[in-house]
Amino acid sequence: MGKVQYYTEEGLKKLKDELLLLKTKGRQDIAKQIAEARDKGDLSENAEYDAAKDAQGHLELKIAKLEGVIGNARVLDNSKMDPSKVGILSTVKIKNIKNGMTVSYTLVSEEEADLKAHKISLASPFGIGLLGKKVGEVAQIKAPAGVVEFEVLEIEY
Repeated sequence: MGKVQYYTEEGLKKLKDELLLLKTKGRQDIAKQIAEARDKGDLSENAEYDAAKDAQGHLELKIAKLEGVIGNARVLDNSKMDPSKVGILSTVKIKNIKNGMTVSYTLVSEEEADLKAHKISLASPFGIGLLGKKVGEVAQIKAPAGVVEFEVLEIEY
């Protein structure tokens, strides 16, 4: 059994949509490529056929991995979270103590992390540093430039 991963409903839906796309359109496209390559004659020296069969193998491997991830996925119920502490699925507003800049991040699983959408991984240095902190506490986060301190201003679920 694989490792259990926690997702938001939105994140799990994205995975399921991707799996459905791979199983339908992805398999259809590969089948077309194989058929076209097969029509070109001798399969023993047909590079297009070999490439299409390799692509089919990669697609099936990706489908199997995604099925495993989805099979071990759990949707988090944020109503059971302690709203006074930073945890997975919490949106936390923090202030850099050194320069006063504020920013908000939502802590999510590694697979859902997207810095542009202000979603950071719980396993990242930021996620680890913020986890369990309460409003008013200071998180010391190890960055490449050294330790940076952030004050927790708000926590929302």
